[in-house]
Amino acid sequence: MSDDTETTDAPHPRETHLLFGHDEAERSLLDSYRGGRIPHAWLIGGPAGIGKATLAYRMARFVLAHPDPAQPAVQKATSLGVAPDHPVARRIANEAHNDLLVLKREINEKTGKLFTNIRVEDVRRSVSFFGSTAGAGGWRVAIVDAVDELQAEGENALLKVLEEPPARCLLLLVSHAPGRVLPTIRSRCRRLLLRPLSETDAAKAAAAAIGRAPTGDDIRQAAAAADGSVARTLSLLDGPALVLRQKIIDLLAQLPDPDPRALHALGDALGGSEPQILATFMDVVNGWLAARLRTGAQETAKLARIAQVWDKVNRTGREVAAFNLERKPFVFAVFGLLAEAARA
Repeated sequence: MSDDTETTDAPHPRETHLLFGHDEAERSLLDSYRGGRIPHAWLIGGPAGIGKATLAYRMARFVLAHPDPAQPAVQKATSLGVAPDHPVARRIANEAHNDLLVLKREINEKTGKLFTNIRVEDVRRSVSFFGSTAGAGGWRVAIVDAVDELQAEGENALLKVLEEPPARCLLLLVSHAPGRVLPTIRSRCRRLLLRPLSETDAAKAAAAAIGRAPTGDDIRQAAAAADGSVARTLSLLDGPALVLRQKIIDLLAQLPDPDPRALHALGDALGGSEPQILATFMDVVNGWLAARLRTGAQETAKLARIAQVWDKVNRTGREVAAFNLERKPFVFAVFGLLAEAARA
């Protein structure tokens, strides 16, 4: 899924101008840019929904609005903020900036739903994009949201761009699980890892996204249960989502032998076609997997097994969403894979 807000009514990251809790990461990007030697590719990693895509768009706006790093405006800047009414900001918000390419899962015109992966033909567009003449500023920027949704062919196509980057190009790769990104891609990027937000920052970010004050009891409760994710905070503002999330967490805590009756009840709860319910399930499961990817970072075999489970769960989850497949068998299949991973 996209990093920040895919299943809520909150603004998309390309329209979001406030960033909470990632001042240090933002300074790293700003300092590197105004130093005149910015790496051509950045891997922005961290759990889903914490603001990675928001930071990527923020950087893209700043570079395209200030193409000369030596400009006084850049040298004096204290953040990557660009005014919402700036022409660059308006064009990016309207997906109309010729010097910004965004690689993401696109809508399948036949089904009206998102493709299950970023298509390789879309990734190949980046080759011609970076080979074309840039606008007046001379910069061409690409955002990949998220690199986890590339298949092998797409990864290899992206790798060709990373291996031979043209001058004044910038690639911003968003990843929810940077540890499982292809090593040849990771080695060609400057890595920037973002941590989950504090409860206070998650509440502020969620409140800003929906135009409310961050002091409401519902926002505070959702932020406290969201593990530092803005997207999760927003989804949990729907009361039943909090209950569903707790049921999933309880079953995950029982792995590798979850209660069969509780598993049946969860499968029934996920029935129907409500996208937010499936999104909540995927979000909690991915959080469990991401935690094990981090703790298994020094164990190659364990890391590989968890990465395989991650791939299969998310690929199947996207197919369930795209083709409206039965969810109860999917729940059992997912917990079967998670049980194997837990035993390993």
